[in-house]
Amino acid sequence: MFFYLIRRILYAIPIALAVGLVCFMLVQIAPGDPINAIVPADAPAEVVEQVRRDYGLDKPLPVQFVLWLGRVVQGDLGRSLATGRPVTADLRSAVGNTLMLALVAAFIGFVMGSILGTVAAVFRGTVLDKLAVGLAAAGVSIPHYWLGMVLVVFFSVTLNWLPAMGAGPGGSGDWEWNWAHVQFLVLPAVTLSVIPMGIVTRTVRGVVMELLAQDFVTTLRGKGLRRGGIALHVLKNAAPSVLAVMGLQLGYLMGGSILVETVFSWPGTGFLLNSAIFQRDLPVLQGTILVLAIFFVVLNLAVDLVQTALDPRIRRA
Repeated sequence: MFFYLIRRILYAIPIALAVGLVCFMLVQIAPGDPINAIVPADAPAEVVEQVRRDYGLDKPLPVQFVLWLGRVVQGDLGRSLATGRPVTADLRSAVGNTLMLALVAAFIGFVMGSILGTVAAVFRGTVLDKLAVGLAAAGVSIPHYWLGMVLVVFFSVTLNWLPAMGAGPGGSGDWEWNWAHVQFLVLPAVTLSVIPMGIVTRTVRGVVMELLAQDFVTTLRGKGLRRGGIALHVLKNAAPSVLAVMGLQLGYLMGGSILVETVFSWPGTGFLLNSAIFQRDLPVLQGTILVLAIFFVVLNLAVDLVQTALDPRIRRA
């Protein structure tokens, strides 16, 4: 297991470097000049060139990448072109808010998806199965930003039960686990949980149905094992496959929440990315994309290790 861990970490290093290169190049080839976010449109050419030199944008792209990568290794993601603040300071709070939203949404989606998928597999071909499959199809088909707007209109505007945007009363950024703050989390978390709920439902249904048809389940039933014991054996065998899907979905929740965070003005990485895109703020774009991509790589590594611990066949392979 130790050597497997070392091997997986060594595999992750070149992936992280490639991710850094892709993040840097994608932002660089985007249209527009980032200097426009700093200097006014009527600024003299000498001022524009001086600002360009100050931010190192006058150097060739390979040199810019090497310098940027060297700062990243030291934990320095640069300063925002729009605000002048360190990118790490903005990312620290944004990543925390997005991680909290993603974990709550993942909990809702994974629990509901596991329940619906198991019920659909056990009661295959019944009304419960069709209802679960229909909910799963709706979950992966409905655009979550549209669903977010519908929920805002219904629960915030019509019923006035929950706040429509923000992360705290009065725009406060200091999070506390009380109803005054948690109510701001309800609508974006429910909106974000719909897609993983649908995907997990279909995955659990397919895996459990396949396992229930295998010979070892028939043998367990023939030995007189109760349903609870059979369910434990089925869940243990289904765990590695389902866990892999859940890990990917958690990564997607972290990186794919930009539209939901924009709809609800949730101060996370998605909202930060959206602002940086319109302001052409290169350091914020590069830093945010890099942090999210590295998080996805680390999450995949963690899922691989947990799968190996749960499934001895992977260790033997």
